[in-house]
Amino acid sequence: MRLPLRSASWLAPAPPLVAIEIASRRLTVVALEPNAPIVTAYASEPLPEGAVVPSPAGINIAQADLVIATLQRALEHAGLGGTKRAALVVPDSVARVSLLHFDQAPARAQELDQLVRWQLKKATPYPLEEALITHAQSLTDATGLSVAAVVARRDVITQYEAVADAVGIHTGVVDLASIDVMNAIVAAGASVPGDWLLVHLAHEATTMAILRGGTLMFYRHRTAVDEETLSALVHQTAMYHEDRLGGRAFERVWLCGAGGAADEARWQISSRLGVPVESVDVRPAADLRDRSAATPEVLDALAAPVGLLIRERRAAA
Repeated sequence: MRLPLRSASWLAPAPPLVAIEIASRRLTVVALEPNAPIVTAYASEPLPEGAVVPSPAGINIAQADLVIATLQRALEHAGLGGTKRAALVVPDSVARVSLLHFDQAPARAQELDQLVRWQLKKATPYPLEEALITHAQSLTDATGLSVAAVVARRDVITQYEAVADAVGIHTGVVDLASIDVMNAIVAAGASVPGDWLLVHLAHEATTMAILRGGTLMFYRHRTAVDEETLSALVHQTAMYHEDRLGGRAFERVWLCGAGGAADEARWQISSRLGVPVESVDVRPAADLRDRSAATPEVLDALAAPVGLLIRERRAAA
């Protein structure tokens, strides 16, 4: 799924080889080999609580000097100190993802852009002139056209880009973590033709996405302040799947971001759904040069940045 908040603007047509993910408690850098799907280098550094505060508005990079120093340290540890350009993964909480439906598919791309902006304008609490907007066709059938759209404040995305700028890195593509985890699952050949569920956990929020094959059918993001338990969110998502999407049991369920709490999260989800829950593993899509380091925490950290790099590589092929 290609929903970058900012399209690549580099003069060179080659896809990025390095990706940076700035999350609320972790900063990760990853590099792929130029001509093979192999992770050649990576490093993940912890961030203290309060350094990055993901939000759709206001200050997100609350301790800029600390986050910049952490990025510099991660690049050095990964041997990527000379990096000049990279793709950037930002938290789900900075943007809003909407699934829009139109009874008829517009004949021209410009007309679709106008319809998407008109729909988003009604639900966006700030002028669209202050936003970055992207969208991709999700589904076309007898009922019309469905579109997945992402909208984020330009000044919020700029804060994350400024971290990379401070160490001399230009970020031409910016995308959401959960979208890129979906890309990692698809790239690894782990998606199925039927319905599958992604549960993407972060310290500040939970994202649930239902896909039918490669088509996004449902997307829900809830922040931790909503105080809804994981079990309750899974229950609500399952009910929507059955009542509104005509679904039955999910064919596969994926979990990403749980870290050391993966066993408890996996138990909560599988107890409700009656389906085994699998952790996202990027290795079928991009093998690790250092296979001995593939701990659950490392695989969690790699999922989104690797998913973004592989998607961009395939899009450029």
